[in-house]
Amino acid sequence: MITAIVLISADVHAIDETAQAVADVEGVREVYSCAGDVDLIATVAVRDHEQIAAVVTGTINKLPGVRHTATHIAFKTFSSSDVDAGFSIGE
Repeated sequence: MITAIVLISADVHAIDETAQAVADVEGVREVYSCAGDVDLIATVAVRDHEQIAAVVTGTINKLPGVRHTATHIAFKTFSSSDVDAGFSIGE
């Protein structure tokens, strides 16, 4: 499974509608509205790089309200339980 984080700049007048449209795309796990340099952050989980291209450039970039995207591929996942387990070794 490949995870990508997609930073999305959206039309300021259609952020909620754009977020819902992105959330409805197959392969999108979650969409967050946020403050900062981007309007939305989406997480995408697919089987291969071709599917990332299809989801992001083939679908998300073409949605009404999406002005620009930047995609980051995740190499490794960390969670608080992973960190806690690392500190408990040998206890």
